[in-house]
Amino acid sequence: MAHQTEQQSSQHRWTNPVKARLAAGEPVFGLTITISSLDSAALAASLGFDFLWIEMEHSPVTLETLRNIVLVTRGLPAIPFARVPVNELWTAKRVLDSGVHGVIFPFTTTPDLARRAADACRYPPAGRRGSGAGLATRSWPDAGSYPDSADPNVVVIAVVEEAAAVECIDEIAATHGIDVLFIGTSDLSFSLGLRGQQDHPQLEAAVARIVSAAQRHGKHIGRPLREPRQLASYRDQGFAFFQAPTDLDFLAAGAREFLSGR
Repeated sequence: MAHQTEQQSSQHRWTNPVKARLAAGEPVFGLTITISSLDSAALAASLGFDFLWIEMEHSPVTLETLRNIVLVTRGLPAIPFARVPVNELWTAKRVLDSGVHGVIFPFTTTPDLARRAADACRYPPAGRRGSGAGLATRSWPDAGSYPDSADPNVVVIAVVEEAAAVECIDEIAATHGIDVLFIGTSDLSFSLGLRGQQDHPQLEAAVARIVSAAQRHGKHIGRPLREPRQLASYRDQGFAFFQAPTDLDFLAAGAREFLSGR
């Protein structure tokens, strides 16, 4: 009977749906959360996006707000990811212990930083994550052992957004434990001296180098998706992980569309 119960439990273990879609070759889309409204976050999580990109690098979203977003979106289709302000073990620890299902690490410019990101999201001996996830355990969708579920299900996204990272991109892409290489095209453009230009041949060449390295090392590839018309071209290039515009961007776009009919 005990064996049967264990077998039934293993058959119903939770699998991160973003990981599952990426493994199946399907694209995933995340709406970017920049305001501290729980109502907005809950609505965003029910609109059809795969995940919420909860922005803690470029917004006033706090850890307390993050935890509340995790709670109000529990059971909704879009799962919570957080972009931490810096690539450090302690920043990842705090958002993971708040219950997020993925961590986005900015400025992953060296192989050492890529390893730091991967290690921060796995318990020893695979990584260096600390044991203290009481809050995460209470909101995690898997009723089994939290560490055993979190280790394979937390999505680790390394953001490549500096020219120096392109020079060592093969080593970054080869890092075990990184799931997605996300190209921060705006910061990368600035780093290349292009002041944010998105259609410059130098930026396109850098993007192509990153894509090639990611494909060689079996990593999924992501980038911002500003307009739906860009999707087909990006998919042809191999991109599958997309950051959609922000909550405020969608509010402004809806308002402009409404007011245009006056």
